[in-house]
Amino acid sequence: MEKDKKARVSVDPARGAVPLSVWAAEWLERRVIGEATRRNYEGFIRNHLGPSLGRKPLAELARLDFEKFVKDIYRGGAGLAVSTVNDRMVIVASIMEAAVVDRRITENPARGIRISRRDAITVGEEEVPTPAEVDLIAAHITPQFRLTVYLQSGTGQRPSEALAFATECRRPGSVRIRWQVSAQAHREDCQTPFVPLKHRLEKECRDVPTALFIEQEIDAHLLKWKPVPVVFTGQKGKRIRLETFFAPRQPDAGVMPSIASYGYQFKKACLSAGLVDLDGNAKYTPRSLRHFFASTALANGVPIHEVSRWLGHRSVKTTVDIYGHLLPSAWDRCREVLQRAMRPAPPAATSFPSEEASGSADNRAA
Repeated sequence: MEKDKKARVSVDPARGAVPLSVWAAEWLERRVIGEATRRNYEGFIRNHLGPSLGRKPLAELARLDFEKFVKDIYRGGAGLAVSTVNDRMVIVASIMEAAVVDRRITENPARGIRISRRDAITVGEEEVPTPAEVDLIAAHITPQFRLTVYLQSGTGQRPSEALAFATECRRPGSVRIRWQVSAQAHREDCQTPFVPLKHRLEKECRDVPTALFIEQEIDAHLLKWKPVPVVFTGQKGKRIRLETFFAPRQPDAGVMPSIASYGYQFKKACLSAGLVDLDGNAKYTPRSLRHFFASTALANGVPIHEVSRWLGHRSVKTTVDIYGHLLPSAWDRCREVLQRAMRPAPPAATSFPSEEASGSADNRAA
């Protein structure tokens, strides 16, 4: 209080007695945002922020509360990716900043709180399937989704990108990835089932080389299922037509497969194939196939900046943080290089005289 007096900060204690959940609802009501974004915010406040901190008055919230909150929602089984958690903490910081502006609290205790990407997103070796396990998943998944397993494991596509695969994606010896399935594609009233890639504009794309087995899997898929034309409106209002591989084949056959429906089929395939953990749950997720692509390429000497570009990462640092530790061969190269630099072995210690030289020596001795 004395500090606030010296700084001439005037805050009525009664105004800070409002519970966080009540203030968050008022804050959200004043936002001018799209309906989809509003639903996302409402779901986060209702399912995560409210149950954890919603009852606490604004004035009683401390930085420690938000530090604990961000760790709990990431590691407590909420199923949120690190990028999602950090994005949501921007919302929380905005909610608290509005309370500062409204003179309900003097400082924002949620400002700058986030999860360290290096610690959060590192992939463990147990999260990467073997080649045999990839084939097992492909053999047990619903036949129509078999190709998605190999698009992910063979070209590193995200699940949403594999589900948006179309005829225009195919190139000689490569695939061009430009679209991903929208988060709203499963809704019957969705007018834009395909959207630009993550962190990219509509016109941007990336090309990834394809091995022969990918080409064979695409051909095998096309022998059973013909591409389905889908017309939609792009972000700039232009009508776009895609000859898609995984769209419904009848007008009344349902909606575009979503990440959730594909994830359900993937989980069923793992359980059917016996790929389970100690608790009997599916051992892998669709993202595990992307990990397989990256770790296999890197472990066999493919430059990490190329792998990073093929994965669609915004920075090669992200690729290093996620997969850098899965390169044990680099350890051996480092040992050899430093040993040769500091303690080079003399030629006599590492080489043996040839048979001809040995014979000449024997003759001289005789």
